[in-house]
Amino acid sequence: MEIEKTLTVSAPPQQVWDLLLNPRVMAGAVPGMKSIEVISPTEYVAEMHQKISFISAKFKLKTRIVEQKAPEYMRVEGTGEDASVASSLKQTSEVFLLPAGDGGTQLRIKVSVDVLGRLGAFGLSVMKTKADRLWEEFGSNLAARIEARDQAPDAPGAASLAPVAPAVARQAVTRPEVAPVPVPDPASAPAPGLVPRDPMDAAITASTEDASPDAGWWARIFGTARNTRNSGQFIRVEVRQLDKTICVEWPVAAASECREWLRSLQK
Repeated sequence: MEIEKTLTVSAPPQQVWDLLLNPRVMAGAVPGMKSIEVISPTEYVAEMHQKISFISAKFKLKTRIVEQKAPEYMRVEGTGEDASVASSLKQTSEVFLLPAGDGGTQLRIKVSVDVLGRLGAFGLSVMKTKADRLWEEFGSNLAARIEARDQAPDAPGAASLAPVAPAVARQAVTRPEVAPVPVPDPASAPAPGLVPRDPMDAAITASTEDASPDAGWWARIFGTARNTRNSGQFIRVEVRQLDKTICVEWPVAAASECREWLRSLQK
């Protein structure tokens, strides 16, 4: 099956390129993507959940960037399978970024995909209808992240949208970055038992080197300033919403950013 789609976004090609290579952003922008594991700067393993007609599939996709010319072109190859529905796929994608009017970018993608097994039995019209819906949703999600980035203040603690460096390879990413929000007085931070449980039930597990058992709630999660600088650990946050659980792993060095995001969930 051959698919070709185009959309225009209000950001320059370099910014769009950086977003496409940022697994945190893609985890939130690509419909059905539950997690991304960064194997190397050009290799990723993603978990995708999609429902086509009456079949719900959970694919483990292995993706590799085989050619790139920043910020204009990349070619990606990938394979995936879901043994539970006896289906597999193989795809090659080409991404083209061209300058558009008013400083925007035209994003064009050409996909060649072979779907085998039970899912492959569906007709071409069913698969293309599904592809149209996914592309429309992806375009809306990407535009929303660009708009949020444009509105975010330039501050030292602001979330970075640069591609993930090799130093964080093999980190599981399941939540996109969020724009900074105003940080209230720490004294006003809620006690653990008073954290709002609706609409999201947040289960938080964190590890630091020297966090004291008597320290405040935030201190137990983020540790002392020395831990933030020296620890090589991650802060793991699980957010449960209805039947979905979203897991986020934040580097301890970005504890302040994680704290801001958690506080935004409590509002």
